[in-house]
Amino acid sequence: MQFTSDGMVELFHFLCAMKLDILAFGAHPDDIEISVGGMLLSEVKQGKKVGLVDLTRGEMGTRGTPEIRDIEAQNASEIIGASVRHNLKFPDGFFEISNENKFPIIELIRMHQPDIVITNAPSDRHPDHGRAAQLVVESCFLAGLEKIKSINPEFKAWRPRCIYQYVQFYHIAPHFIYDISEVMDQKLESILAHRSQFYDPNSKEPETVISSKHFKDNLIARASEFGMQAGFRFGEPFLVIRTPGVKSITNLY
Repeated sequence: MQFTSDGMVELFHFLCAMKLDILAFGAHPDDIEISVGGMLLSEVKQGKKVGLVDLTRGEMGTRGTPEIRDIEAQNASEIIGASVRHNLKFPDGFFEISNENKFPIIELIRMHQPDIVITNAPSDRHPDHGRAAQLVVESCFLAGLEKIKSINPEFKAWRPRCIYQYVQFYHIAPHFIYDISEVMDQKLESILAHRSQFYDPNSKEPETVISSKHFKDNLIARASEFGMQAGFRFGEPFLVIRTPGVKSITNLY
């Protein structure tokens, strides 16, 4: 079985393998920064190589254009220190959980061989988020099956060691909380790199839920709330697919 879309075949034949420690997926170009930007910043500072994948260009958003959002996403990536950022250009608001959409995700997982994959919440205000989560989780499993052939023969079967999901708009009780206290300011900077989408008192575009000043203030408040639960100043909440294990109880806070 092999992915056969002409555009993607050409793309993946051209791309070269790059081993990453963490590969983070988002349905839209700002999902990753809002939800997991702090963890990625912190891991990069610790020497990890991270990559970002946006499934859509966010073209159905009220504010900005796909072209503007492409530039903003690249600016945010540079702030985070990501090694690479891809956009699969699925249709915003309308992509489906299909074999056709699983194959490019499988190919990226095999190309980058991440130990850890991060993806959207399983259920959220935007229906794309839950679909993105299911697509990525299923693709992670399928990427490890030898009988699914890669477009690029250099990309071998690979299954990530762990998959984690970030909590987004809805409040979902987390399974663990990551300390982002030292990088909170940079996280906000990476979020606000998506300038067309967030609070700007000089913008003439229609206000949305995420472009209000209240949303920006709420991001800080939520990071503080989750951080306090784990004894940190600021934290990011995560869900697990399978129960993680530890070899020393002192690794838990």
